[in-house]
Order: sequence, then C-alpha cells, then structure tokens
Amino acid sequence: MKLNPTTQKFVLHWGEMGTQWGVNRSVAQIHALLFIIGRPMNAEEIAETLSLARSNVSNSIKELQSLKLVQITHQLGDRRDYFTTSDDIWTLVRTIVEERQRREIEPTLHFLNELMATPEFAQENEQVQKRIRDTQQFMEVATNWTREMLKLSTGTLTQILKLGAKVQKFLSGGK
Repeated sequence: MKLNPTTQKFVLHWGEMGTQWGVNRSVAQIHALLFIIGRPMNAEEIAETLSLARSNVSNSIKELQSLKLVQITHQLGDRRDYFTTSDDIWTLVRTIVEERQRREIEPTLHFLNELMATPEFAQENEQVQKRIRDTQQFMEVATNWTREMLKLSTGTLTQILKLGAKVQKFLSGGK
C-alpha cells in the first residue's frame, strides 16, 4: 500500500515521537499506521507499507500487544492474523496511561514503600528521608489522581482538561 503524503507524514512523525517517549521507532510507526488507516492489516501488508523487515514487524506487533494497543482479528477465508488498534484517541491514551502506570509508576511506588520500611532508611539522614518520603507522597497522589481520572467518561475528562488553570480559580473560591 502506498500512503498519501499526509498519512505518511503522520506515521513518520509518530515514529519520531515514539523514540522520544521511549518506544522503538518501528513500534510507534506500526501503531500510527494501524490507527490512521483504521482497518485491520496483516503483517506482510504492514511490512510492505512501512518498508520494514517482516521479523521487525512481528517483534513490534508483540510489543504493541503486550502494551494492549494492538489486537488480533481474523478475516473469513484468510488464515493470516490481522492487527487492529482502537480508532478512538481517548481510548488509546487511556490504555497508554494505564500501561505506563502499571509498568513504570507502580513498581517505583512499591520500591519506595519497601525502601522506607527498611532499617537502613531509619539510619539515613533526615534530608534524604524527607526527599524519599516527598517523592513517595507525590507518586502516591499522582497515581491516585490518575486512577480517578481514568474512571471518568471521555466527556467529563475532556471538560476537566479544558479547564486547565481555571481549576485554581475554582479551588480558591473564585478569587
């Protein structure tokens, strides 16, 4: 498949951004392609469209599946696996946030809680203890906030995000 110029630019940019977010360029490009095309594609078609090695596509698809961003689907009369992703950007962002929280934030929070429970922590100087406690408290608050935000409907979440700094005005009683 030959991509239109706008679609190609989107896929290339998403791949570049993926590297900034700690994701392999091919993984990000495949996800962008599935999102922007909006229909299931098999691995051969993905490899051909993006000029990637078939093995690279297979490994990237496995990573996207582990991130819960790509699902397998089948087509009648075709034995090949086809891959698809959500066409709803809000669903994708929620999935990405949930997975990053599960893989990165929660293990760090668990580590900090265990660290603070060790006898060595009690022997540490007050400044180090305070910084570790502050870090743990921040991560706990941020994690709880994220969990609550992910429970909201897309409409409500959109309204909250659009409020931005206006939340401060609301919290200060309109002053």
